[in-house]
Amino acid sequence: MRDILRWLPGSYYGNWGDGALGAFLGLLSLILVIPFLVLLVVAGIEMALVLAVLPFALLGRVLLGRHWTVEVRRGRKPWTEEKAGDWQASDLRIHEVADEIRGGSVPEQTLNLKKVKKEQPVDQVA
Repeated sequence: MRDILRWLPGSYYGNWGDGALGAFLGLLSLILVIPFLVLLVVAGIEMALVLAVLPFALLGRVLLGRHWTVEVRRGRKPWTEEKAGDWQASDLRIHEVADEIRGGSVPEQTLNLKKVKKEQPVDQVA
């Protein structure tokens, strides 16, 4: 057991913690570890804040009647969107639009329209 403990840094049997080598290794490990610890703490605080605020944001949006938007996508690209009203109205509109699409009636595209250059008039020589 003493043979194993002798090679462990900071153990009673090892001497890596003493002298310049131990100071250098300790400083190097602090320089490498501290940024990750700070990032971990900041991310944890941010996640806690988001989780604390999220229920109130959703509850406020539902209870205060904020208007919801129904979006139709083709694949991953947004195709069209429309304001649907409150939570119930948006649920009904989602089902209506889905039934229309199943029936073959695709809504008009209002998003991601490619900008078409207007044709330049040709100057006529008189």
